[in-house]
Amino acid sequence: MKFTWTPSRKKSALLLLALVVINIVGHFFFTRFDLTQDKRYTLSVTSLKLIKEIKEPLQIEVFLKGNFPGEFKKLQSETQQLLEEFKAYNSNITFQFINPLENETERDTVMASFLAKGMLPVNVTINDKGKQTQEVVFPWARATYEGRTVKVPLLKNNMGASTAEKVVSSVQHLEYAFAHAIHTISKPKQKKIAVIKGNGELHDLLMADFIKQVRENYFIAPFPLDSIKLNPTAALKFLQKNYDLAIIAKPTQAFSDEEKLVLDQFVMNGGKTLWLVDQVNIDMDSLYNPSGSSLAYPFDLNLNDLFFKYGIRLNPTLVKDVLASPIALATGEKGSATQYTQYPWFYSPLIYPDSKHPIVSNVDGIKFQFTNGIEVLKNDLKKTVLLRSSPYSKTVGTPIQVRLDMVNERPEQTEFAGKGSIPVAVLVEGEFHSVYENRVLPFADKTFQKIGIKNKMIVVSDGDVIRNQLDKDYQPLELGYDKWTNKLYGNKEFMLNCVNYLLDDTGLINIRSKTVALPLLDQEKVYANYTASQVITIGLPLLLLAAFGLVFTVLRKRKYAK
Repeated sequence: MKFTWTPSRKKSALLLLALVVINIVGHFFFTRFDLTQDKRYTLSVTSLKLIKEIKEPLQIEVFLKGNFPGEFKKLQSETQQLLEEFKAYNSNITFQFINPLENETERDTVMASFLAKGMLPVNVTINDKGKQTQEVVFPWARATYEGRTVKVPLLKNNMGASTAEKVVSSVQHLEYAFAHAIHTISKPKQKKIAVIKGNGELHDLLMADFIKQVRENYFIAPFPLDSIKLNPTAALKFLQKNYDLAIIAKPTQAFSDEEKLVLDQFVMNGGKTLWLVDQVNIDMDSLYNPSGSSLAYPFDLNLNDLFFKYGIRLNPTLVKDVLASPIALATGEKGSATQYTQYPWFYSPLIYPDSKHPIVSNVDGIKFQFTNGIEVLKNDLKKTVLLRSSPYSKTVGTPIQVRLDMVNERPEQTEFAGKGSIPVAVLVEGEFHSVYENRVLPFADKTFQKIGIKNKMIVVSDGDVIRNQLDKDYQPLELGYDKWTNKLYGNKEFMLNCVNYLLDDTGLINIRSKTVALPLLDQEKVYANYTASQVITIGLPLLLLAAFGLVFTVLRKRKYAK
């Protein structure tokens, strides 16, 4: 029988040839298409670089499996979509979803294990046509690579936000959370941080949670400025050679000119600095006395000229803000009748970031305490205000008597008109000029530089922003957690973002500026129109499919009946 190329055979052969060519091309050229409007599944260049550098198996366990509300199912699906993108670019990355509480007999043991690792659960309420049930969800993941394991938080605990709002915020944070985790376990630590000591700075125990978290990615050690008295040149050389970032946390004693020159030249030679400085001497502990009051007065740290040269001025004022975090005070009779009541404390501003900068983007409210106003000056350096007080705030001059009974005050909003939005955290970038330019040096320095290389620093006008509280056994609590009001603020995330931005050469921190728009159902409307919703979401697609099948069958019969 002779083979002939009929038109149908030609079409089939061309189709087969096209499929073979497409598969061959697809083997050598890989691409994926993101058709979402906000490009939520398009990975950043930094993430792609990290993923492609994974040479050994990397396993990710996601503990989002079980019976929970639609919002968490959305978080689950978005997490799965993101991890599928990771796996598509590198087959060494594998993941699985696990229900840690699937076995009821081991429930208590598993929960205790998660709590010991700092992976706190979330209690959620499931509403089903008026019926409510409680479920425990662990919004965490765990990544393991070459014997190293790191936990990945999936849910951002924004104060005052609904579950749906928390999920939207968390989805925006997903790529950064996983990319940061992969960076932590796959890259060796290189950068070194010096915690400056010797001028009455915070004790390590009061910033222990911050230090513990930073150690996952960086080397960190104290650097005593006392060594400058013995050999300032050697101390300067050691600081410049061995450290990339210096943290000055809440100093209470004046800096000598020799110490100031060492820090100044550290900046001129490219060293990053994070300044957490108070210009007024007052703290909450000083108020807990029989009179319930204390004098807030300015004290000189001998840093004004240094900051002025860098383009900012820290004023010896206190920021008083209507948008404030509460304090808990004992009320009622002493003994068993004592109760703790929360009052707004106007000298503890609750700062919600309004900047889109990656350091503060998508960060929850940050608790400040007796913070000072920062004045931004004009010079050649670039200044970015990261945090500012609310529009209903003002500065109060010092010295001033501060009393606990101020919680009873109800200030009028008119007294804050036009005085708010006071900067309290500023990022400074550019080529810095030395404060000792055209001045006599405190000690001979042959390597002295008048103008430094391109650099950056962050100045925060509150040393307590990095301070963690202690429990009854004097063990450090999580940074940002207030044990008296049981509230968790965004201090920890803000401080870690500051460090990551100052030391990040890979651009990892820039992933934080990614925005995602998630369309969420209005639960109230769904419950009010439950039957109609079922018909639209389930019945209508089936009806359309049946109609299509019927029309197709009728047309096919007409065509081939002839």
